[in-house]
Amino acid sequence: MPILIPKSIPAYKILEGENVFVMNKNRAESQDIRPIEILILNLMPTKIETETQLARLLANTPLQVKLTFLKTKTYEAKNVSKSHMDEFYKSLDEIKNLSFDGMIITGAPVETLEFEEVEYWDELKEIFEFADKNVTSTMYICWGAQAALYYHYGINKELLPNKLFGVFPHKKMVLYEALLNGIDDIFYIPQSRHTKINDADLFNNKDLVVLASSKEAGATVIKSSDNKKLFLLGHLEYDKYTLDKEYKRDLDKGLPINEPKNYYIDGDINVIWRSTANILFYNWLNYYVYQVTPYEIKTIKKY
Repeated sequence: MPILIPKSIPAYKILEGENVFVMNKNRAESQDIRPIEILILNLMPTKIETETQLARLLANTPLQVKLTFLKTKTYEAKNVSKSHMDEFYKSLDEIKNLSFDGMIITGAPVETLEFEEVEYWDELKEIFEFADKNVTSTMYICWGAQAALYYHYGINKELLPNKLFGVFPHKKMVLYEALLNGIDDIFYIPQSRHTKINDADLFNNKDLVVLASSKEAGATVIKSSDNKKLFLLGHLEYDKYTLDKEYKRDLDKGLPINEPKNYYIDGDINVIWRSTANILFYNWLNYYVYQVTPYEIKTIKKY
């Protein structure tokens, strides 16, 4: 089934060219189906690229999925036009009285700062509270996951001696877990971060369940025991060239950066996480959103 996004957003044309089933509002309204409402707080500087990556993954299900993009009002994006943000993004004030079946909060390039030093931290705390009260299930990605673990559970991040950069093998830590259904026991996740979470803080927290971990990357897939929060300390949404662009960007800036591990094979890019990403997002939408969200979306607050 299709992903429902505005026909004028850049992701629409890109995904249509990939034969991804995208649909505009007029066609969607002719179907007698309530779409799954997904809210995305996109904190990445590469706004358009991230919109496309997430839309691509969310389109890979039998469900009709409608996307709404959220922005912070305390920080203005610098790498995309104001007209793009004004046309396709809403503020918390505009959606605070609405409910959503699912929500995604992305990473952001602020991980070396203390959380309280981030310009939009106070607003982000409001958004976390909104998600708790108005969303059935929320997925937090990379720095977004670190921020949510800090806010909800008091678990802080630690600075790594060197950037964790590449595609790393992970092992399932729970034998029967709906989120990982259909995924191999060993699977790969792209990583690009300067910080980590102490594994002991995650494994020893009774309100959290570590679903997958890596010798090099640590615990990467975690959920809350009530299934309402999913934390991905990696970037399954990345497409084939994302790490390549990041690597060349840092080289051009003269920053210390090692070649992304397990990424280049014989001079070509080794895409070994795509099926995992598709299955995990499919499972999240199905088991943690669609199967448990109420049909009357306004009752999510009471759910």
